[in-house]
Amino acid sequence: MAAAPHDHLMQIAFALYPQFTALDIVGPFQTLADLPDVQAVFVAAQRGPVIDHTGRLSITATETFGEVTRPEIIVVPGGFADRDAGPGDPVVQWIRAVHPTTTWTTSVCTGSIFLALAGVLDGVDATTHWGAYDRLHALGAHPTEERVVERGRVITAAGVSAGIDMGLTLAARLFGDDVAKSVQLAIEYDPQPPFDAGAPSKVSPELLAFVREIMGVGTPA
Repeated sequence: MAAAPHDHLMQIAFALYPQFTALDIVGPFQTLADLPDVQAVFVAAQRGPVIDHTGRLSITATETFGEVTRPEIIVVPGGFADRDAGPGDPVVQWIRAVHPTTTWTTSVCTGSIFLALAGVLDGVDATTHWGAYDRLHALGAHPTEERVVERGRVITAAGVSAGIDMGLTLAARLFGDDVAKSVQLAIEYDPQPPFDAGAPSKVSPELLAFVREIMGVGTPA
């Protein structure tokens, strides 16, 4: 079992912003927060409750972006706010400020759009939600359909549920495979979905069009 290369609490900063998608950030949090010598913090532009994209769930940010300046690890979730985000977005500015000194910079789903806006993914293989490949490409990344993409110290995960896979991958990098396997067993992550419908290539054109419509995702160019 590999030991963590740290002699102090390892700060993992889980970013929040209005209209984040809950599982994007809760999945990695669940896999990482109970690891030894880890300080898991939720961080946002302001302290206090941050409401997800459904408007019905909130997570409390205990620190601000300005207070968390040298985290070892950052996790940026997707959601719906990335569609209007630009270089001046608080999340983007924070990523740009802290990325030079992180050990790992990570994202889930369209969280990779924020990473790309911050310049982290220029010319880099990365993944995102299947509905955002074109946007990721337009921002200078090289989209792939892999579920978890690790390039150097940057890890990106595909849509929503892939954040659990990303968290386990990161746990293995930090503490070794046995620790990551222990976390996987502890949370009983043994996927046996009732339908084989988790990717665009696995469903009918009609179902894909329906999901694109309800998610507000356009047809790829």
